[in-house]
Amino acid sequence: MLRKNRFIMLALVLTFVMILSACGGGNNNANTPAKATNNAAEVTSEPTETASATNVAETSDNIDTSKEVKLKMIFVGPKPIDYDSVFAEINKKLKEKINATLEGEFLDWSDWAQKYPLKLAANEDFDLIYSANWAGYNDQALKGGFLELTDELITKYMPKTKEAMSDVSWDQAKVNGKLYMVPQNRGESVEKLILYREDLRKKYNLPEINSPEAYATYLKTIAEKEKGITPFTPETGDWKYHNLDRVLLKQQNEWNMFDLDLPFAFKLTDETGKVFNVYETQEFKDLLVYYKDLADNNAWSKNVLNSKNDHQADFKAGKTASITHNNGTLGALMALMRQENSPYEVALADINQGKKKSVAISTQNGTSIHATSKNVERSLMLIDLLQNDKELHDLMMYGISGVHYEPVGDTKYKALDKNPNFTGFSNWNFNSPLNLDNEAFPQEANDLAKGWEANVYHYALETFVFDNSKVKTEIANVGNVMLRYAIPLEYGVIKDIDKGLADLNKQLKSAGIDKIQAELQAQIDAFLANK
Repeated sequence: MLRKNRFIMLALVLTFVMILSACGGGNNNANTPAKATNNAAEVTSEPTETASATNVAETSDNIDTSKEVKLKMIFVGPKPIDYDSVFAEINKKLKEKINATLEGEFLDWSDWAQKYPLKLAANEDFDLIYSANWAGYNDQALKGGFLELTDELITKYMPKTKEAMSDVSWDQAKVNGKLYMVPQNRGESVEKLILYREDLRKKYNLPEINSPEAYATYLKTIAEKEKGITPFTPETGDWKYHNLDRVLLKQQNEWNMFDLDLPFAFKLTDETGKVFNVYETQEFKDLLVYYKDLADNNAWSKNVLNSKNDHQADFKAGKTASITHNNGTLGALMALMRQENSPYEVALADINQGKKKSVAISTQNGTSIHATSKNVERSLMLIDLLQNDKELHDLMMYGISGVHYEPVGDTKYKALDKNPNFTGFSNWNFNSPLNLDNEAFPQEANDLAKGWEANVYHYALETFVFDNSKVKTEIANVGNVMLRYAIPLEYGVIKDIDKGLADLNKQLKSAGIDKIQAELQAQIDAFLANK
């Protein structure tokens, strides 16, 4: 047996030498698809711990991985049905490559916004966590929930990621000049669209949904004529602004908002970066009138403020006639419905045609290391593999080949019947040039994305990050006011819009909004002065 083990060890070492030769020579262009790393030779059916450790040590540039480590990561989204089978395969590969295994914990979409900060505040025992600008990345970094990732750590434990990631992406992920996230390595559009029932539009001979007015007509018609179907269902979560706001307020007026928990915006075309309170604008008041009309005509549930419904699941089941999200998410849902031969004809609507579009900065999706992790080095090595090792990347992103998907050429995949059993959670932090595109992704969604990508608008404050450390108390107070006073206005619950707006802005003044705005503007001015 000992002799057999020695032969196994020798074979693995020789195999690794061959892999190094094949993969030599890097490519610093982050936009160029990374070369897939070859898998280590298959170990015989009874691998020994010695053989495994030798393989790991060699594939990790002689980093000591002799001690097995069990890593834990927090994801957002529901636990996938086939978690056990897919993660079993992932862990086989991780054990071979870095002598580690990964356990995932999942925060469901209905309550992730409440649980996510508590996980960090309570200093629970875990190693990695999905992080994103929309999930409070900057705030959590400043609170000390995430470990600072130094260049030394990245160079030593994430060499492939360091080589593949652009300097721009790293810089976008820095907070006060320090890095607390390994960002995704593939860009995406985050502009919001409307997914709706095209069969219902045709049924009532309604006009094309290409404007806010046409969309309102669609919603009110469905409310009147289709009993048992909710015209619009918003995304659940502790959002101060929902996705429909981003369509009708942000995109329609060509604004950008720094944080969905703050009521501040600036015009994309304003090179001076002058900040204003959204709630004091005529545009917001006009939108409230639009929303009040929809609410009065039953465009959404009367229980909308307390709803925990999964808007995508409701749409797929025919319970709602329209939802909002980004192009990728809605396109994937369309593909799934068509794959399952849904009885509903669905379509995308861009009701802001001709408006300036932007792309997500790198912090749209990322991975952070918990500040109290006892396994920092192995955690970084895991991220490096999941972004750059073809086999591990595809397992995490698409599931098991032949079960959940099958490759189509080098750049696409076909979703199989069990594909829905491994979707819906935040594996997007491992987006990289290795990503495959679903061959069934709707052509209309691809066309929209290509049109936007060809005309992306880059603005002066695209990479600005607000340091809120001096106004944390005021931000918490303002957030509470937004939840209590602004959201009921948004859903047309408040009958008197003028009084509701006056009450909202009065409460914001008391909560310290002026102090936040002054601090934000000062940082913007300093940022622009140094560009």
